[in-house]
Amino acid sequence: MSDLTVTKTRLFQGVWEGIVSGAPKGQRPTIAVTHLEQPVPDAELTETADGGWHLRIPVPRAALSDGIHTFLIRNADTGETLDSFAILAGEALADDIRAEMDLLREELDLLKRAFRRHCLETM
Repeated sequence: MSDLTVTKTRLFQGVWEGIVSGAPKGQRPTIAVTHLEQPVPDAELTETADGGWHLRIPVPRAALSDGIHTFLIRNADTGETLDSFAILAGEALADDIRAEMDLLREELDLLKRAFRRHCLETM
């Protein structure tokens, strides 16, 4: 088991970003990022001012399609999985509870606005 850890910082404009820590000072960790068991192109690892490492993983366009697409971030030396993230899109979301909750929130907001308007009109 390695001392490497990966902490997500954000997913913004199609790029997943995180911090890799636990590598010996000045030694670049060897990180492998895969999607569907294939290497993800253009993943970048750059050293930060405090000796950590900033990981940037551009989400490939092929992963922006119906279904759930999982990305694995591994220690390339040991094969240990350090982190993962998933992109959900399209038809797979139709039955997803989070999508249902989002729809319910939108409907509730619509009902609240209509109720408030009704209360103001009947005063």
